[in-house]
Amino acid sequence: MTDKIHQAELDDLIAENDTGARDPRGAARKIVLGFALAWPLYQLYMASPLPFLTGVLLIDDSQQRAIHLAFALFLGFLTFPAFLSSPRHRIPVLDWLLALLAAGCSLYILLFYRDVVGNAGGLRSPVETAVSVLGMALVLEITRRILGLSLVIVTAVFTLYVFIGPLLPELLSHRGFSLNRYVDHMWLTTEGVFGLPLGVSNSFIFLFVLFGALLDKGGAGNFFIKLSFSMLGQLRGGPAKAAVVSSGLTGLISGSAIANVVTTGTFTIPLMKRIGFSGEKAAAIEVSSSINGQIMPPVMGAAAFLMTEFVGITYFEVVLHAFVPAIVSYIGLFYIVHLEAVKANMPVLAKLRESSMLQKIWSFLFGFGAVALVAGLTYAVATGLGIVAGPYATPLAAVIMIALYIWLLKLAARYPELEIDDPEAPLVEIPELKPTLMAGLHFALPIGVLIWCLMIQRLSPGLAVSWAIVVMIAIMLTQKPIMAYFRNQTPNGFTGEFRSGFADLIDGFVAGSRNMVGIAVAMGAAGIIVGVVSLTGLGLLMTEIINAVSGGSVLIMLLFTAIMCVVLGMGLPTTANYIVVASVMAQPLVTLAAQNGLVIPLFAVHLFVFYFGLMSGTTPPVAVDSFAGAAVARSDPMKTSVQAFFYSLRTAILPFMFVFNPEMLLIGIDSWVTAALIIISATVAMCLFAAATQGYFLVKSSRLESALLIVLALSLLRPGFWLDQVQPPFQAVAPETILTVVEQAGDDAQIQMLMEGENFSGDVVQRVVAIPLGASGASGEDRLLEATGMEMRFDPDGVYVDNVAFDSPAQKWGVDFDWVVLELNKPNTRMAKEWFYVPAYGLLLLLVLWQLARRRKEERG
Repeated sequence: MTDKIHQAELDDLIAENDTGARDPRGAARKIVLGFALAWPLYQLYMASPLPFLTGVLLIDDSQQRAIHLAFALFLGFLTFPAFLSSPRHRIPVLDWLLALLAAGCSLYILLFYRDVVGNAGGLRSPVETAVSVLGMALVLEITRRILGLSLVIVTAVFTLYVFIGPLLPELLSHRGFSLNRYVDHMWLTTEGVFGLPLGVSNSFIFLFVLFGALLDKGGAGNFFIKLSFSMLGQLRGGPAKAAVVSSGLTGLISGSAIANVVTTGTFTIPLMKRIGFSGEKAAAIEVSSSINGQIMPPVMGAAAFLMTEFVGITYFEVVLHAFVPAIVSYIGLFYIVHLEAVKANMPVLAKLRESSMLQKIWSFLFGFGAVALVAGLTYAVATGLGIVAGPYATPLAAVIMIALYIWLLKLAARYPELEIDDPEAPLVEIPELKPTLMAGLHFALPIGVLIWCLMIQRLSPGLAVSWAIVVMIAIMLTQKPIMAYFRNQTPNGFTGEFRSGFADLIDGFVAGSRNMVGIAVAMGAAGIIVGVVSLTGLGLLMTEIINAVSGGSVLIMLLFTAIMCVVLGMGLPTTANYIVVASVMAQPLVTLAAQNGLVIPLFAVHLFVFYFGLMSGTTPPVAVDSFAGAAVARSDPMKTSVQAFFYSLRTAILPFMFVFNPEMLLIGIDSWVTAALIIISATVAMCLFAAATQGYFLVKSSRLESALLIVLALSLLRPGFWLDQVQPPFQAVAPETILTVVEQAGDDAQIQMLMEGENFSGDVVQRVVAIPLGASGASGEDRLLEATGMEMRFDPDGVYVDNVAFDSPAQKWGVDFDWVVLELNKPNTRMAKEWFYVPAYGLLLLLVLWQLARRRKEERG
């Protein structure tokens, strides 16, 4: 009975944070389920070619966003109670009224589209103003119910800033805006609530959330947990290592850290406690793993889709650049778990069948080898079909996939069905890998389709996941009847098995809708903040504010941004946190770095913001993810939060490293050898950093050894630091040679200029400007104009800026007409920074030999 009560509490925790704590009865329940079912059907219809073929609902993107938000608002008011004391099993009349009003305000744009567009930029009617104000108020109210007061307060502060701008100090002031201009911008155009965040939610995020819900209801979530446990459970600290891997796999199908914690944690945390982990450490490992699930491509907790729009790069590039930090961070956590298990001398769990060490290694590699083999065969077959079959390649591939699916189900039918185990059972044995893998290998098909469409065919995220959803729907409807046929077990008949699969499909649709309500509402509320930034020009003001706070130090700028992310994230969901901070801070950071002599890729800054938003999930005193883990482990919430924060320190150093060393993001890499060296060195560095924070490497480390491990880790992550100390990156030359220097510089070279001139306030200032030149081949004048937007004038007394193009990089740096170039620095010819790996690895080898000798001495003594 106690376990059932505890599970009910965990279910309530997920409901309160993700799906809604209200579970109505009777007709109200049917209405909620009806709309929760209609929403994914509508989104799938809009993502398909059917609107173009039938002409039904052939509407533009802004009207689609209105319908998308209307679904979210209507379901939100019906499923999220206003207060803790509000009824849970019935819907009050007031909530029905608010749901209808909120949906109506959103659909006003759809119903009166011509009037809304016709009045754009002019005087809005009283009805339009009233609908806009009421709509925004209701968006903030449902935001309060779902996400708490934090995002509401932040949004209210930004809104207040629109109207009191003229009253603020000069650094923050702007001319101010009328209510008419505010509602026009925030509700009746695509700049505010219905702006970019909600557009991404409508186009991409909903479909990925739906795909994850279908995978989970279809059995893939349980399969991932079982597979991880069967691969890693036989190792020391195996359940904890399985928690790390299973959370990474679950990250493929879930964008919610708290859902990851409760889903995988109910299985892994009790097992971790049984083999010797304390409740706090077990929960902290699960929390750290689940949070890292949000940085794992291809889903990345929905932020990846937003990055494509903010940064202006393809989804393939986002996944490519984010892959190395995610893998490195996971390996670091895996190593921390290993060190904790070794320090505590934890026992190794028994397998169902004993095996030799060689068999254990083969068993561990079998799962990864099978996946790699399937991926390789898929790539080869698909490529061959494209060459041989031409226009018939797609239908032929579908036939082959159907045959492969039936064959995989026939294989799965030979093995026991994957049931959800009781983690509190008195005896824990590790299941064999082969039966576990074979029983669920068919779940790789929809994920393979998704990755194939995204990474190989380079389809849009929405179209790629639509194909994956089609495959998953087919699996959910057919896997039970076909499996029953192969097992000769049809007690319910094929119709009964089909109905069971259809019920799972409906549950998946409903779960996807309810999971999506909070995300869509967060996108709408965050859109107000993005709208304020675009309306008031706050981004330009933030450049001056951050510069004043940091004193021109890039490191202090980054620390300030990191603190802002963590503080905001204490009350905001990760995606909303990313939108708020990225819209305000990202471009100013890039601009200020360039003004202070450092070129930072825009994507690196956006990923920096995203990582530190995740850190808030483990940061005391408000750490919802850690509190969820503590609820599962029945441990102290604050101690769990502190422990999870300590484990997540390895994730905190990564953003600083890839900002100063963008090659970690595979940016500017010109060969596979270089990429492999960077990936290996980053992985080793993360393990060394983990060992330093644990105070244990091969044996217990002294403080001096831990300090050396940290130095070695940072040296491997950023070898260019030591190179800069030995050989300066730039060489001073005469400013008059600027065009020659620019023309002769290699691809992606950088130059620096110390410039002086008047700023917007009339003060004479000096500024070091870092200029990335891009591809070579053009004349110096054309290449400089392309890179900066500046045209230069050569006078007898110096080199001056003769013209600055509108909205050019130079204008963003604050450079203006008649600024003078005081100094010019061109790239210096230097040794390769990779040479500094040699002394780093040499010192590491000496430390390994020293600790090995000490361990042998301790074993003898």
